[in-house]
Amino acid sequence: MTELVGFTAEHVRRLTGISDRQLRYWDQTEFFTPTYVDENRRHPFSRVYSFRDLVGLRAIAILRNEHKVPLQELRRVGAWLKQHHESPWSELTFYVSGHRVFFDDPATGARMAGRPLGQTALPFAMEPVATEMRKAAERLREREPEQIGKILRYRYVAHNAPVLAGTRIPTAAVWRFRQAGFDTDAIIKEYPRLRPQDVKAAIRFEQRRERKKVG
Repeated sequence: MTELVGFTAEHVRRLTGISDRQLRYWDQTEFFTPTYVDENRRHPFSRVYSFRDLVGLRAIAILRNEHKVPLQELRRVGAWLKQHHESPWSELTFYVSGHRVFFDDPATGARMAGRPLGQTALPFAMEPVATEMRKAAERLREREPEQIGKILRYRYVAHNAPVLAGTRIPTAAVWRFRQAGFDTDAIIKEYPRLRPQDVKAAIRFEQRRERKKVG
């Protein structure tokens, strides 16, 4: 898992617990804007979040839900960051005191606070959050049993080409390997997420398409 992996709003919702409505509102108010943005909001993938975005949003969700930090407090932190630094949320060290959030300046290491810290300030480590998100993101790649051997079309996936459910692998790609002399094991070596049932289903599907063309 690298930080270059892109996540849709649906992925973010599932992994962080933040609703679609909240994500849209935070984006529109520039509280938290995804790394990859297309000005045409009608485009289905106009907002794509990076792995660091994912970690930052999960941290915000925890601060809000478990530490009861008001969103307005988080907005002040975000406004300061936008004005002074390009550092993403995932590179910060947070401290929670009461319902206030403080953090170490990424450039100087100085602790930034609107007022003096209370006697108790709980550190909020980001590495466990990143580890949690890394594992959760990996689970997104796991396919459900009912997806094995099933073929679907998605309007915005692989240019609407038939793909094996739970993947972006077109049946035509499997068929081309078979025509090139690859057996089932060799095809699975090329596409480790596939199962023998997938290969069989893809070949049958493409054979039917070929017969229709001839007919």
